[in-house]
Amino acid sequence: MKKPITLKGARVMVSAGASGIGLAIARAFDTAGAQVHICDISDTALSTLRDVAPNFGMFKADVSDPDEVNSWFDHALHAMGGLDVLINNAGIAGPTAGIEKIAIDEWDRTMAVNVRSQFLCSRRAIGSLKESNRATIINLSSVAGRIGYPLRCAYAASKWAVIGMTQSLAIELGEHDITVNAILPGIVESERVNKVVSAKALVKSIPEAQMRAEILENVALHRMVPMEHIADTALFLASPAGRSVTGQSMNICAGVQALK
Repeated sequence: MKKPITLKGARVMVSAGASGIGLAIARAFDTAGAQVHICDISDTALSTLRDVAPNFGMFKADVSDPDEVNSWFDHALHAMGGLDVLINNAGIAGPTAGIEKIAIDEWDRTMAVNVRSQFLCSRRAIGSLKESNRATIINLSSVAGRIGYPLRCAYAASKWAVIGMTQSLAIELGEHDITVNAILPGIVESERVNKVVSAKALVKSIPEAQMRAEILENVALHRMVPMEHIADTALFLASPAGRSVTGQSMNICAGVQALK
């Protein structure tokens, strides 16, 4: 039997790490022995987490803002003495509506959080990652970055963009032995997905239970993906076993794409 993945001493930054998938990833890396520094836009989430995750470095930041990204990196790099793993996790669901009803500010905010934040954090991280012998960038995209997603045009467009940036960066940074990959979650058991289900049910004027059943009919395993499975994939990509994996978009979707 193989030993569990260990990342003792690895210095890891996770955006939007105080809840949801980001928190699951941060906890997995902490358990594996890494130093973990998270940021989050929510004071409430950070305050709650301080009592239960004393090992985490924490910082309040909106990673779509370049000044706040720089402040987070200044704080984290000083605290950890460098960087080995950047996990670009921050993202929002964006509007659920037909495109003719999407406001420009809703579109722009979705792109800012889901795409620009990854550009800003990656740009700031690269100098430090070049000094690491285990450097990796892991971008959270979505299975919506591979398939059409009606009523979620802004979200899907942003996640397609993440895949394009991931593949381009993998080529650009390969000469420095920096791996860059994207994780594409499917329908994850989370509060965000619950809100999306509610919004889609409202738009389609059907009960939430019916909406949920319709969604899971398009999943080969007929269930949602636990957040821990996303975290385990991130651990693999950051581990020695993942050092030859780069430029990849890994579907962790319980078979959504298999049915498309």
